[in-house]
Amino acid sequence: MVPRVEPSSFRPATPTRPLMLALAALAVLPSLANAYSFSFGSTPQQCQNLTIDITGTGQPPYSVLLIPFGPSTLPNNVEVRKITQVNFTGDATSASFQLKYPTDSQFVLVVSDATGFGSGGTSVAATVQGGSNDSSCFDASTNVAPLFDFSVFPNNQLVQCATTRVWWQPDNASMPVFGTPQFHGVIPGGQSFTVPEGPLSTVVGEGLGFNWTVPVRTGTTVLLLGGDDRGIGTAGSGFYIVAQGSNSCLNTTSPSSTPGSPAGGSYPTTTNGAGTGGSSSGSHTNVGAIVGGVIGGVVGALTLGLILFFIQRRRVQQHAEKERPVDLLQDHDRESDDAHPPQYYEPEPFLVPDPTAASSAGSTAPYGSSTPYGGLRPSVDRRASHISGTTAEGSSAAAFLRAGTPDMSASGSSGTRKSPAPPTFRPVNIIQHDDAGPQEQGQEEPETIELPPAYTNIRRAEVPPPESPPPEPEPAPRVPSPPLA
Repeated sequence: MVPRVEPSSFRPATPTRPLMLALAALAVLPSLANAYSFSFGSTPQQCQNLTIDITGTGQPPYSVLLIPFGPSTLPNNVEVRKITQVNFTGDATSASFQLKYPTDSQFVLVVSDATGFGSGGTSVAATVQGGSNDSSCFDASTNVAPLFDFSVFPNNQLVQCATTRVWWQPDNASMPVFGTPQFHGVIPGGQSFTVPEGPLSTVVGEGLGFNWTVPVRTGTTVLLLGGDDRGIGTAGSGFYIVAQGSNSCLNTTSPSSTPGSPAGGSYPTTTNGAGTGGSSSGSHTNVGAIVGGVIGGVVGALTLGLILFFIQRRRVQQHAEKERPVDLLQDHDRESDDAHPPQYYEPEPFLVPDPTAASSAGSTAPYGSSTPYGGLRPSVDRRASHISGTTAEGSSAAAFLRAGTPDMSASGSSGTRKSPAPPTFRPVNIIQHDDAGPQEQGQEEPETIELPPAYTNIRRAEVPPPESPPPEPEPAPRVPSPPLA
């Protein structure tokens, strides 16, 4: 039987380790040459003959063990299935026997030869198919019972690498024991083994038994069979799932589930006829299936990796497009060589309406009245206005503001004289900003003048600001004449 090597058993190679591995391989070659397995020669059906065929090279005589698996399918849970061992005749490699199991029930097959128990492999749970109305092979109203009972302590559990006591009552008159009981472990779809018996001891309340360290890994399904000289399984079987424990007893020879296809070839494992395929045994390794599985896994991993790569790449591109800024004013490519600002951003000068139009809203007092400034009523609106120095209206306004209070007597008008009303003006303050250009040296600034910015910093050719008209000279003060002598 080929031991199953677990990944945790590999260690760094030493100078003598390659030689040891080579000797181990040579020791295994004879077992590989004698490897064999079995297959179902017919479909399992209620009360019909079931054929088991041996393939490969083993050491006859062969035998097959049928073990009930799962609950009963009969009404009221009546159990009619027995653990049955069928021995092949002589050196025969095929055996046919009646299957005394009801439809839809399950069972496990274990094939052995002269080399030991389970050497031909163990099947997974096979299912009895419908199609047969023959029920003469069992009594659906009577439960079957084992020939004697056995128990384990702790009760109803097996713990990995923990000590378990297997015991029975040897002096039970109703269920006597013939010879020394023998116990076997069966792992469906894996390896089956013989339970080693230590020294027998008697414990009060537990009868006669022995201690056994469970060398099976956590989570493994195990069927524990008890028997005596009357055959394997005469004491029935127990169903266990190995609980978590220590790892102190595990090694490369520890029983476990067989990787790959289970033994038995192709047979139904469900009620609708679906089943499993392939064949293997406890001493046979399907190299082709393993290599094919590895290659398929590598190809699948590469394909999945490519798919994930393209999906991630597409997500990155979509994210980059979402982050790209949108120009609401210009619909052109951001990478254009045009470094000039768009036309929407070009500055435009601020144009003030004609001051004469604004001044028309001035005082309505008649010219020549007693109102100060000759009827020009100062406006309460002190907003800055733009007056061009090149227009007649602007010049008149500036001269008027610099002249001060006009001489009312010089007007020569009277309240009764009708003449065209002169234009009225609204007094304004004019401020010259510094950014309109440097002032000329020596020019006096009679008053503060406000003008809007000239924006010379963005013009191609600087245009000089308009010059302010020179101030008119003030009239000389009148000197009184000396008195006459």
